Amino acid sequence: MDRFDAMQAFARVVETGSFTKAAETLHMSKTSVTQLVQQLEARLRVRLLNRTTRKVNVTADGAVYYERVLRLLADMDDAETSLSGASALPRGRLRVDVPSPLARMILVPALPAFHAQYPDIQLDMGVSDRIVDLIGENVDCVVRGGELTDQSLMARRVGDLRLGVYAAPDYLKRAGAPAHPRDLENTHHRIVGFLWARSGKALPYAMRRDGESVKVQGRYVLAVDDGNAYLAAGLAGMGVLWLPDYMSRGHVERGELIPLFEDWRLDSMPMYVAYPPNRHVSAKLRVFIDWVAELLGQYAPQ
Repeated sequence: MDRFDAMQAFARVVETGSFTKAAETLHMSKTSVTQLVQQLEARLRVRLLNRTTRKVNVTADGAVYYERVLRLLADMDDAETSLSGASALPRGRLRVDVPSPLARMILVPALPAFHAQYPDIQLDMGVSDRIVDLIGENVDCVVRGGELTDQSLMARRVGDLRLGVYAAPDYLKRAGAPAHPRDLENTHHRIVGFLWARSGKALPYAMRRDGESVKVQGRYVLAVDDGNAYLAAGLAGMGVLWLPDYMSRGHVERGELIPLFEDWRLDSMPMYVAYPPNRHVSAKLRVFIDWVAELLGQYAPQ
């Protein structure tokens, strides 16, 4: 029995609550994971997990051992990266999930420089706006916009994105330019709805000007849950958009989007990197978070 593999398998079973899910995230067979945990229990002469046909629960002894295993695995990772020259070159596989527009327009174009600096980091990048089960899917971190509602996660605020309101020329030609944000309510105007993963709903936007404050919900004929589709719908004239500067700038310069309500102020969108509270912040994860923060700093409000 490889004790490292056995401890890693046991930790993944505890975190996912399933031998099957643990096997999937470790790219092993369920039989191998089961055998490793059984061998570990035999060696320790302690039952670490209670198994039923429906679920796996950690025992009291297993919970204590799990905490020690996490520290041991973290220490082993630190030991590897602290070897001569290794601390300057973090290595290994990093699983991340990021919003689709952020990946397409900011992160992926900058990856050649990141790879040149950290050639031994292998990035598995999920690109989505969905809710990610960081533990169940064995994801090291997610990058998300908006205030975090899951208080169980650890998070670092890595930027704030300025927002604006925009519409395509074709839309304004048909519907006319709204003079006030309230014009978007209960009229012939339409917005493009964005379905936030946390609620599955299109949320209102707060706007302020000279002491006046309004929240605009708007009506839509199309709502989407993906940032790239949201932008595409606005460019196609499906309605009014709320966009971060990095998504709108090029389209405004080319005349494909027209800014609206420029004398109104919108709250900036906070951006976070979130990761599980029991996940060791390895050297490769630290440098990735620092890199994201540096990139997003270029798009922070002045």
